Amino acid sequence: MEQTFNLNDIVEMKKQHPCGTNRWRIIRLGMDIRIKCEGCGHSVMIPRREFTKKMKRVLERAE
Repeated sequence: MEQTFNLNDIVEMKKQHPCGTNRWRIIRLGMDIRIKCEGCGHSVMIPRREFTKKMKRVLERAE
């Protein structure tokens, strides 16, 4: 099952961030994906394969 996500979508990850929120905004797409925490603003770059394994669902689609 291929999950679809785009730039500026808000996604929920399987594990919660230490700041207490579980909402992340996708800010860069490519071989690596950069996501930014909606709670504290911390950003993380992870490989696409790892991201698709750790992503739970898309909460909000970008317009």
